[in-house]
Amino acid sequence: MKQYRLLMLTTLIISGCSMVYELIISAVSSYLLGDSTLQYSITIGLYMCAMGLGSFLSRFFRRFLFAWFTSVELAIGVLGSASSLILFLSNLYIESYSVVMYILIIAIGVLVGAEIPLLARIIQEDNGNLRLTLSAIFSFDYIGGLIGAVAFPIIMLPHLGYFATSFLTGSFNLLCALLIIIKYGSKIKNHSIFLFATLFLMGLSIFGMIFSENISNFIEGGLYRDDVILSEQTKYQKIVVTKHKDDLRLYIDGNVQFSSADEYRYHEALVHIPMSYAKSKDNVLILGGGDGLAARELLKYPETKITLVDLDEGMTDLCSKYDQITRLNKDSLTNKRVTVLNTDAYKYLEGCKEKYDVVIVDLPDPNNESLNRLYSNIFYRLCKRVLKDGGILNVQSTSPYYAPKAFWCINRTIQSEGFNVRPYHLQVPAFGDWGFNLASTEDISSTPQITVDTEYLNDPTPLFYFAKDELASEKDINSLTHPVLMSYYNKAVEEWND
Repeated sequence: MKQYRLLMLTTLIISGCSMVYELIISAVSSYLLGDSTLQYSITIGLYMCAMGLGSFLSRFFRRFLFAWFTSVELAIGVLGSASSLILFLSNLYIESYSVVMYILIIAIGVLVGAEIPLLARIIQEDNGNLRLTLSAIFSFDYIGGLIGAVAFPIIMLPHLGYFATSFLTGSFNLLCALLIIIKYGSKIKNHSIFLFATLFLMGLSIFGMIFSENISNFIEGGLYRDDVILSEQTKYQKIVVTKHKDDLRLYIDGNVQFSSADEYRYHEALVHIPMSYAKSKDNVLILGGGDGLAARELLKYPETKITLVDLDEGMTDLCSKYDQITRLNKDSLTNKRVTVLNTDAYKYLEGCKEKYDVVIVDLPDPNNESLNRLYSNIFYRLCKRVLKDGGILNVQSTSPYYAPKAFWCINRTIQSEGFNVRPYHLQVPAFGDWGFNLASTEDISSTPQITVDTEYLNDPTPLFYFAKDELASEKDINSLTHPVLMSYYNKAVEEWND
C-alpha cells in the first residue's frame, strides 16, 4: 500500500473535514435557534442518512474515477467554505432557515458519502486486495474523524470563529483535489481545467478566510439592531457588545445579557433583596455574573467579601478591562474585595470547603444541556451544602410571563431540596417581566428592608405578587437524568418567536 500513501493522507483529511462540517452546522444552528440537543440530533441523523445516499449513488460512477473524485472534492470545498455564510445569511434574509439548513446538510452529506467508496474503488482497481484496501481506508477515515472532532471545539472555533473555520476546512478539501490532480493528472481527462478550477476556488477560500472578520462584522450588523462595537469568540461562547447612543448591550451567543439603560433594575433586585434577609453579609458567592454588575451592587456593603465564579476567563477578562463595561460595573472585578475564579460552577461547588452567607446564582438561561445542569436539583443541593445555617440563596429564573413553566419548574426544583422558596419578579424593559427565586432553610416571609442606595428598589413588597397569567401548574423537578427545564424553556422561546 506504499504507493497509495497520498490517497491515505487524503482519506485522513477529508474525514476530518467531514466531521468539522457536521459540527459547524450543528453549532451555528444551536447559536441561531437554540435547543442544541435538537440541532445536533437533526444534523447528525440527516447527515448520516445523506452519506448513505451518497455512498449508494457512487455505484453509478463507473469510469473516470479520479475525475469524479476530484469533482466531489471541489463541490465539497465550495459548499463547506460557504456553509457558515449560507446559514447566517439564511437566518437574516429567509424565513425558512430550517429548509436551507436541511438542504445544506443533505448536499454536503451526499458528497461526503461518495468520497470513501470512490477512493476504495480507485485503490482496489490497481491493488486488487479488498481486505487491505478497506482496512486501510476505514482506519484513516476514523482517525481523521477524531482529529476533526477534537480540532473544532479546541482550536478552530475559539481562535478562528465560524467563518474562518468554514473557509479553512473547505480549503483542505480543495487541497486534496489539488494533490490528486498533481499526482494523478495523467488519469484525469482535461486535468488542466480541473487544475485551474481548483486553484481559483482555493484562492476564493483563502480570500474568504483573510476577510472573515469583515464578513463577520457585516453579518453581525444584521443580527443586532445596534452598532456592534466589539465581537469576540471565547473558548466557550460568542460575546458581542453593541451601542446605540448611550445604550450599551452585551450579548452571549445572541442572547442579550444586559442593557445599560435598565440593568440596574435587574441587578438591584438580584442582589439587595437576598442581602436584606441575610443574618450576616460577610461572605457572598456569585455563580456567573462575569459582567461584574452583581459584584458592583454587592460592593455597596462595606463588610462584604465576594467570590465570583464564572467559567469563561474571556468574559471576566473583557469585563475587567474594556472601558465601556468597566465604567458600568465601576471596576468591580478588580476590586480587592472581589476574588474571581474561572472554573465551572458545578465543579466549584463539588469541591468547595468554604461556607457562605449568601449565594447568588446569576447564570444564563437554561437553553442547553450544560446550563440545564446548573438548574438541576443536585446543583441546588450543592448550593445548600455551601450555605451557612440560615444562609440565603437567590436564583435568576427566567421570565414568569414569557416562560412560566420554566420559572415554576425552577421554583419547585429548589423546593425539592428542602428550601423555603419565595418567588418574586419585576419589569426590566430589555427583558420584559423577569423573575427570581429566593430560598433559605429558615423563614423568609417577612418584608425585606433595603438599607443601601438604589436607583430602582424602594418598597419591594409588590415584587412578590404574581398575576394569574404568570402562574403555572408544572410540578416536574428538573434533574440531571430528566432535564425537563430545558424543554420547557426552549418551547417557550419557540412559541414567542412564532
